[in-house]
Amino acid sequence: MAIVVENVSKRFGSFQAVDQVNLEIKSGSLVALLGPSGSGKSTLLRLISGLEMPDSGNIWITGKNATHQNVQDREIGFVFQHYALFKHLTVRKNIAFGMEIRKMPKAKVKARVEELLKLVHLEGMGDRYPSQLSGGQRQRVALARALAVQPQVLLLDEPFGALDAKVRKDLRAWLRRLHDEVHVTTVFVTHDQEEAMEVADEIVVMNKGQVEQVGTPAEIYDNPTSAFVMSFIGPVNVLPSTSRIFQDGGFDSANPEIFLRPHDVIVETTSNGASAKARVTRVIHLGWEIQAELTLEDGQVVTAHLSRERFKELKLEPQQWVYVKPKDAKAFPLHYSI
Repeated sequence: MAIVVENVSKRFGSFQAVDQVNLEIKSGSLVALLGPSGSGKSTLLRLISGLEMPDSGNIWITGKNATHQNVQDREIGFVFQHYALFKHLTVRKNIAFGMEIRKMPKAKVKARVEELLKLVHLEGMGDRYPSQLSGGQRQRVALARALAVQPQVLLLDEPFGALDAKVRKDLRAWLRRLHDEVHVTTVFVTHDQEEAMEVADEIVVMNKGQVEQVGTPAEIYDNPTSAFVMSFIGPVNVLPSTSRIFQDGGFDSANPEIFLRPHDVIVETTSNGASAKARVTRVIHLGWEIQAELTLEDGQVVTAHLSRERFKELKLEPQQWVYVKPKDAKAFPLHYSI
C-alpha cells in the first residue's frame, strides 16, 4: 500500500474534523476523497501531507511511518486549488523551483523541465509568466511543478474548484490521461460527485469526519452501504415507505425512507394495476435525457429521467396523467443526514 491511515483523529477546538479514520490507498491508484463541506476530506489530505499533525493514530507512506515526519521528508507533491505559483517567475522557473531548492544538477533540471512541459502540453510556453496563462494552463503548471521532484505521492486539494465548468471538465480528462502515463499514487479532494466518478479508480466517501464507504465509482453508485452515500452520490428520490408508488414493494415501518434513482422510475401512459397515478408537472430537456417532474395523487413529487427515445414514445406533456412504478429501490433503516 502506498498510504495507510490507522485510526487517525484530528480535532480543532470543539470540532471533530477527523474521527478514527482507517484507510488504505493502493500504490499507483487515483483516489478521490469525496464529501460535503465539513466532512473532513481536506483535513485528512493535510494530515497525509504533514501540513497538519494528528491528535492520535498513525500515517504510513510507502511502508514508512510518516506520522511525525515534516512535509519535506514525506516525498509528496501538493497542488492547491489556487495554483500558488510564483508570479515573478516564468513557467519554466516555477516548474524548476523544487529541483533547484534540492540543488539538483542544472542539466538534469533543464531536461526535466522540458520533459514536464511536454507532458502537461505547454510546449512553447516556458518563458511566459503566470499572468499570461489561462486558469487551466496555470493549474497544469502547478501539477508539473508538483511532479518535478518525482514524488512518491501526489495530493490535490480541490484542484479544479476555481475553474469554470468547461475548463474543469477538460482538465478532469487530462488528469486521468496524465495519471495513466506517470502512475504516481494520487489522492484528490473534491465535493463534486461527477468529478470523482469520472476521474477516480476508487472513491472514499466521507461524512462528519468518518469514512462512510470506499469503492470503485460503480460500487459506490450501484451498491451504496448507507442512506447518506446513496443520497450524496447522484440524484435520488427520497420517499416514505407508505408512498403509493411502493404499494407492492414489500417495505415496512423498519424502512421509514425509500431511495429511488430517477432513472429507476418507470413511466407508462396506461395502468398495469401495480403502478401509481401521477400528473406531469414539469418537463426539463437536459440534452442527453429528459427530466420529468411527476406529482403523485397524494402530493408527493417524484423525478424521473427518460431517454430521448422513450420520451418521444410516451409523448409527455405538462398536466398529462401517467402511471409510475419503481424498477429498483433501496431501503436503509437508519436515518441519514447531509
